[in-house]
Amino acid sequence: MELQTFKSQVLPVKDKLFRIALNMMRSVEEAEDILQDVMVKLWDKREQWGEYRNLEAFAVTITKNLCLDRLKSKRMKGHFDIQEMELDSGTVSPYQRIELDDSVKTMVRVFEQLPDQQRLLITLRDVEGYSYEEIAEQTGLEVNNIRVGISRARKKAKEDYLKIANYEQQ
Repeated sequence: MELQTFKSQVLPVKDKLFRIALNMMRSVEEAEDILQDVMVKLWDKREQWGEYRNLEAFAVTITKNLCLDRLKSKRMKGHFDIQEMELDSGTVSPYQRIELDDSVKTMVRVFEQLPDQQRLLITLRDVEGYSYEEIAEQTGLEVNNIRVGISRARKKAKEDYLKIANYEQQ
């Protein structure tokens, strides 16, 4: 029964867990290591699965905590790997493509500079599409704190992006 539960409830969310780890760690290898550790931890805690209302939320919490632990222990100052982002819609000129690539790189740089918690909240809300209530369940924060954190993160990202974009145009 435990194996069936693992296959039906945990394995379907492994891609989400990987994306969360990738956004936090900024390294495919580190994200894969985190995901493997999460799966092992979840399997080791299989006797306690009944204690959790939402196994997916528990998995996200483990992922977040492992990422934060690894970031703190290594004091990572890494970079985000941008691997050949395809922005070609068939009508974009080479000049527009360069501008788009520069904009994406600038936004990634701005996103990397956000505090870990704000980056996590943005990832869960805007990338993964979780509701505020689901984020609250996964992070242990109150819904109002989540809204404020996301709002501040978006505002800071916008300000920093505009500063960089305006400076580069001058």
